[in-house]
Amino acid sequence: MHPVTPLERRLLDGYQDGLPLVSRPFAQIATELGVTEDQVLASLARLQQSGVVSRVGPVLRPHRVGVSTLAAMAVPPARLEAVAEMVSALPEVNHNYAREHHFNLWFVVTASDWEHLRAVLDALAEGTGLEVMELPMVAEYFIDLGFKLTWT
Repeated sequence: MHPVTPLERRLLDGYQDGLPLVSRPFAQIATELGVTEDQVLASLARLQQSGVVSRVGPVLRPHRVGVSTLAAMAVPPARLEAVAEMVSALPEVNHNYAREHHFNLWFVVTASDWEHLRAVLDALAEGTGLEVMELPMVAEYFIDLGFKLTWT
């Protein structure tokens, strides 16, 4: 991992939520931070390439644009990293995480419609040889995914 630059810290601290809803949000962020749009974009790309940031983009309320579901898999521990990489490589998956449970890999899948979502889950099951448990939303909750960072 590379050392996080002062600009990257400001981006991480200030823009975990509240991305400006304008045609060029990164230009507006650049203006707010006193840097260029290219510097903001390069910093975000560097954070993603280094693995500090996995994704830059909006989080939309479920089923307002397309469809989504939580899913889980029981992955043999020796295969967990490889299967997680397969899951992460899918453009329909916005995040995944390991859990200490029989179902040890959890992820959210989004798609334009239910048919596409089902095809993604089926392809993942076929590609891994593992069952994918779909956990559709029963009640809607909002969880703020932003968190305060402590820099040392």
